[in-house]
Amino acid sequence: MDRAALWGWKGRGRTRHLPYRRKPGIMNRMNERWSQIRRRLMDWYDHRQREMPWRGEGDPYAVWVAEVMLQQTRVETVRPYYRRWMERFPTVTGLAAATMDDVLKAWEGLGYYARARNLHRAAQRIVRDHQGLVPNNWDDLRALPGIGDYTAGAVLSIAFGKPFPAVDGNVRRVLARLFAVESPIGKPAAQREMRNLAAHMIPPGRPGDFNQALMDLGAEVCLPRTPDCDSCPLTGDCLAFRQGRQADFPVHTMRRELPHYDMTAGVIWGPQRKVLMARRPWQGLLGGLWAFPGGKQILDESLESSLCQEIHATLGVRVAVEAPVATIKHAYTHFRITLHAFHCRYLRGKPQTIGCAEWKWMLPEEIQKLALPRTDQKILNAILGE
Repeated sequence: MDRAALWGWKGRGRTRHLPYRRKPGIMNRMNERWSQIRRRLMDWYDHRQREMPWRGEGDPYAVWVAEVMLQQTRVETVRPYYRRWMERFPTVTGLAAATMDDVLKAWEGLGYYARARNLHRAAQRIVRDHQGLVPNNWDDLRALPGIGDYTAGAVLSIAFGKPFPAVDGNVRRVLARLFAVESPIGKPAAQREMRNLAAHMIPPGRPGDFNQALMDLGAEVCLPRTPDCDSCPLTGDCLAFRQGRQADFPVHTMRRELPHYDMTAGVIWGPQRKVLMARRPWQGLLGGLWAFPGGKQILDESLESSLCQEIHATLGVRVAVEAPVATIKHAYTHFRITLHAFHCRYLRGKPQTIGCAEWKWMLPEEIQKLALPRTDQKILNAILGE
């Protein structure tokens, strides 16, 4: 059975979008279906919703922070970060007044650091342009740094009770199976279709609960590889289930194997047993974090030679590479690395901000106060352990 048949419409040809503007009888049947889905889903949510520290919050700032943290991050990982963040920066004005170093340190380990930088910039703009109040309309919210369609929809629906969809990865998976969306889920056309579907399904009076119900269903029942269809309240309405094709949805394009790079980092020991640290450029991956200087292994060069050249290109100093410190494997969104860290002895040259935003000589114990990437935290732990 195709989607058109499920919704009681037998038009000609193949459709990729539901016939929103059809005959009144067709629309009535579609509305009945949507009402049925809403009722079943909300009954399920009222009994099965997950307990989270930000659930039930009426503060738009708290909702905004939680939704940004939850982007591409598991709920269990976010819980302690959210609690610490709200203790450290309980209001928009408090976040706006904080230093970027404080913000990055509070975010340390959560990944995707552009989220933290954008939260800080957006808070400052809210204080400047909106009297410290999170905007309650689409255009003003979307104009803030780091706020896309999903975050705007989540804040408006959950915090302000406005009927906007909030379609994250979990919701896309639910909708792709429920309506057997044949387009690859990453394509703009499929994302527009699922956003339209979610928008039409939002019940009056409970838009935030409905969006969170779809999120919870995707997180706990409609799982990526092993959906628990026996526990799903929507199996009677799910096209993928009816066709026995749950594993076929959502449709993905062919994924390329992630490239791998060998990287180097130097623990540069100078006078008084201090270590030379460099702040990464503010733009780009891990922007604004502090790190042990280094870079990608240069083709046809040894790790040690590559490290010397990268340190000179970043800071303008010369070093002698000595014993290894640690070898660390790490995966980012689009590539994987093996980071080879070495002890280095400072030889000569005044440090400069050639390929970095800032530099400091610091005792190892002082480095703990800096916001570091996860890989550099492991290097620091290794030298402190020594």
